[in-house]
Amino acid sequence: MLQTILSTFALVFMAELGDKTQITVFTLASQSYSPWAIFIGAGSALLLSSAIAVVLGTVVGRFLPAHTIRFVHYGAGALFILIGVWTIWKA
Repeated sequence: MLQTILSTFALVFMAELGDKTQITVFTLASQSYSPWAIFIGAGSALLLSSAIAVVLGTVVGRFLPAHTIRFVHYGAGALFILIGVWTIWKA
């Protein structure tokens, strides 16, 4: 279990470095006299969104057959690509 916790921490930590959420929190903190309020708000939002992802992932994992999980992975990958293309196109 500790290995799962540490690998998940490392993966999420690396994925979050420099992303739009971190830049947004940086911007909010630079404009606020209450950094703890920014920290608590951003941390709570990350905890809630992570909890939702864990619950949905658990439900999907239990109800979908193992061979269809590959299509979920492909769909998620395609969605990331589409969002990236859309972001570049709108920039």
